[in-house]
Amino acid sequence: MSTRTESVTVEDGTFDLPIWLPESGRGPGLLLVQEIFGLGPYIREVAEDLAALGYVVAAPDLFWRLEPGYVAPAGEEGLTQAVEMSSRFEVETGVADLAAALDHLAGLPELSAGVGALGFCLGGTMAYLLAAKTTLGALVSFYGSGVPDSLNLLPDIGCPVQFHFGGSDPYIPREQVAMVEQAVAGLPNVEIHVQEDGGHAFHNRKSAMFHQPEPAARAWALTETFLARHLPV
Repeated sequence: MSTRTESVTVEDGTFDLPIWLPESGRGPGLLLVQEIFGLGPYIREVAEDLAALGYVVAAPDLFWRLEPGYVAPAGEEGLTQAVEMSSRFEVETGVADLAAALDHLAGLPELSAGVGALGFCLGGTMAYLLAAKTTLGALVSFYGSGVPDSLNLLPDIGCPVQFHFGGSDPYIPREQVAMVEQAVAGLPNVEIHVQEDGGHAFHNRKSAMFHQPEPAARAWALTETFLARHLPV
């Protein structure tokens, strides 16, 4: 596996786009969209996991306008800081940045097939919003708190979609998750998985506050199977 960082230029500046390549050197593309904690060790490890599966992975720096390269410290201090950072984040501008990063990823010489997106937390919402505005091969959205309030966008998403939520998430009440379940029922391109014992950010193995190994393992197994089916290496 090899890595490098490229730059994406948009109308009002330039931001970093770290890239991970699989051992084969080629593969389908995956845009990996960060949590509110930034491009820290967790997101970078997930990128390595996805590259090990055979994907060309790109993880754009969503907070580059606020603080380029931002990574929240661990613990309660980091959570407070990251929440404040995300409160200043402009969603619409962020979606445009993701679209630019997606175009950059799609143009890499190592791409052998289509591109998909996978996001966690803030990134779960952002990847969902991106899918409504662009053409993706697949979308995986983990506990995106903005999804229940944006269900009107579902008809705009034509690609296969996999949603993951925690049934015990204090930030996304179970009744909001139920709204998503009801909205996607019967849609041929959408599946939803709720880990009833899962809280928020249960997949974040770098966070002692949030990580729950069993829900994480179940959800990730479903993710790998979904990607293999809809964005095969």
